[in-house]
Amino acid sequence: MAGRYFDEWTVGDTITHQPSRTVTETDNLLFSAMTHNTQPLHLDAEAAKASEFGQILVNSTFTFSLAVGLSIADTTVGTLVANLGFDKVVTPRPTFIGDTLTCTTTVVDMRQSQSRPGQGIVVFQHQLTNQRGEVALSMLRTVLLKQRPA
Repeated sequence: MAGRYFDEWTVGDTITHQPSRTVTETDNLLFSAMTHNTQPLHLDAEAAKASEFGQILVNSTFTFSLAVGLSIADTTVGTLVANLGFDKVVTPRPTFIGDTLTCTTTVVDMRQSQSRPGQGIVVFQHQLTNQRGEVALSMLRTVLLKQRPA
């Protein structure tokens, strides 16, 4: 599915992306290893078991990346010029192995680019919720999008 062009968005548009994604131990292990994150809470079952969480925590930068990945098919595939920034990233609840995460995106701001004719800036709020309906991650993503070709 192709993303939308700048002029196909309106502030307030909301999409719940499918499919959702169940996080596996392999996801967490590989992502932590690839990014050199040696935090025992992500990799050491015994250390994690002794923590206040009682189990391995999924690397929060994986959940951040997953939110972007789950959203792009409906938002920016084929229409993105660039990601301009990520802001207000919060993780109010931990993500655990076996959690199923769903991403919802809402357009919170948009404007024509002043310096790039035929392009516009859109601010998306991405929110990941787990299978219990708890917010696991929320963030703002600012993108530069192409306008629909004439």
